[in-house]
Amino acid sequence: MTDKPLILWFRRDLRLGDQPMLAAAVASGRPVVPVFIQDPETEALGAAPKWRLGLAVAAFSKALEGLGLRLTLRRGAALEVLRALIAETGAGGVWWSRLYDPASVARDTGVKAALKEAGLEARSFAGHLLHEPWDVQTGQGGFYRVFTPYWKATRGMVVAAPEPAPGRVRGMEVWPDSDRLEGWRLGAAMNRGAEVVARYQAVGEDAARAKLGAFLDGPVARYAEMRDLPGVAGTSRLSENLTYGEIGIREVWHAGLRARDEGRAGAESFLRELAWREFSYHLMHHTPQITTGNWKPEWDNFPWRGESDAVERWRRGMTGEPFVDAGLREMYVTGTMHNRVRMIVGSYLTKHLLTHWKVGLAWFADCLTDWDPAANAMGWQWVAGSGPDAAPYFRVFNPAGQAEKFDADARYRRRFIAELTKQPGREALAFFDAVPRSWGIRPDQAYPRPVVDLAAGRAAALAAYGARNA
Repeated sequence: MTDKPLILWFRRDLRLGDQPMLAAAVASGRPVVPVFIQDPETEALGAAPKWRLGLAVAAFSKALEGLGLRLTLRRGAALEVLRALIAETGAGGVWWSRLYDPASVARDTGVKAALKEAGLEARSFAGHLLHEPWDVQTGQGGFYRVFTPYWKATRGMVVAAPEPAPGRVRGMEVWPDSDRLEGWRLGAAMNRGAEVVARYQAVGEDAARAKLGAFLDGPVARYAEMRDLPGVAGTSRLSENLTYGEIGIREVWHAGLRARDEGRAGAESFLRELAWREFSYHLMHHTPQITTGNWKPEWDNFPWRGESDAVERWRRGMTGEPFVDAGLREMYVTGTMHNRVRMIVGSYLTKHLLTHWKVGLAWFADCLTDWDPAANAMGWQWVAGSGPDAAPYFRVFNPAGQAEKFDADARYRRRFIAELTKQPGREALAFFDAVPRSWGIRPDQAYPRPVVDLAAGRAAALAAYGARNA
C-alpha cells in the first residue's frame, strides 16, 4: 500500500459520473492530480473537433473545481509531460481511461512500458465503451465482421451499472503549475465559424445529462420511425457528448434500458444504435487499418478519383443537389450532420462523383464537432462499399429520391439552404457567416446547377463498380 499521489490522465473521459478510473482513485484514498495534455495526437485533430475539445476541457475543469481539485494543463509529448509531473508531485503512478484508435494505442502502449520500466504504476481503465473489443467473440473465438450478429451477441450482455460522481476527492496541498487553456488557442483554425457553431453546442456533463433526459421523455417513443427524418427533432444528439466522454456510455445504456422496460416503443432501436457505435470500435480494434485503408483489400485497385472542382463544390455545399448541400451546410452551421444525411452526402461523393472515401473522411474529421475516429472511418467505408457492409456494391443512394422519402415537406432543405426560399431563416443565412470568406459565397447568388446528372452519375458508378467486380 502507498499514499503517493496518483496522476489521473484525462483524455476523452471528461466527466465525474460513470467514471471507473476516478471511482477507483477515490476508493484508494490517495491524493490525485488530474491532468490534461495537449500532445501531438491532440494537435493533429481537425479544426472543429479541436475547438470543441477545448470547450469540453474548460467545462470539466470547472466541474473538478467543485470537488476541490485543479486540472493541470501541460503541453508536449505525453511521456515527457508525465515524467515531469511525477518528479514535481512525487506521484507513484499514472492512471488513464483506454482509447482504441491506432495512434492512441501506440502512444499509450509506449507510455505504459516506459513507466513500468521505471518502477512506476501505470494502469488503464475501461470507460469509453460498453464492452472491451476483445471481450466480444464469435463462437469460433474470432471477431464479428457483420453488425447484426454482433448486435445479437451483445444485446443481452451484462453492462455494469455506472458509478455516481464522487462527493469528495482527496487532492494535493500544493498543485503543480498549469498552462492557461486560452494560451493553447485550440479554436484558432475555426476562425469566424466558431461563433456560429457555438450556439449549437451542449457542453459538459450537466448539459449532456439534460439532453439525454429530454430525449427519453419525448422523442425516444417514436425513435424507430423518426430517426431518419432530418427535419424533426427525433434523435438524442448525444454524439458530441459521447465523443468527449461528457456522459458515460453505461449511463446512456442503462437509461435506454429503463425506457424500454417502461414501454417506450423506440428505446430498443436507440439501444441498437448505441451498439452500432460499439461495433465501429470493435472493428477498429481488430482491423485498425480501417482508419487508413480499404477494409476490404480487394478495393485497393479501384480507380477512385482525388481532388477536383466537383469535390470542391461538394465541400462548399454547392453541388446543386439540395439534400446533399443541406447536409454540408448543416455541418458548417451546427458542427454536426444528421446521420441519414451523412449517408446521402457520403454516397454522393463516393459514387456519383467516384471520389475516394478518404477525401470525405478527412473533411468530416476537420469539420465535425462530434468527430469520432471509429464511427467516421466505418461510416465512410460502409457507404463507399469498401467497408463492412453486407449490401451489394450497386447500392447507390439517389439524393432526390431520399429527399422525397425523408424530407417530403422540404423542411430540412429550406432550413439550411437560403437560395430555396424567398425569406430564408437565420440558420440558412448563418451558413454564409460560418464558411471561409475566401470561398466568396453570398446569399444573393443563384443556387447552382447540379454538378452531375443523377442518372448519369449512377450509371458511371455502376459501370466502374461492375468492372471491379467482373
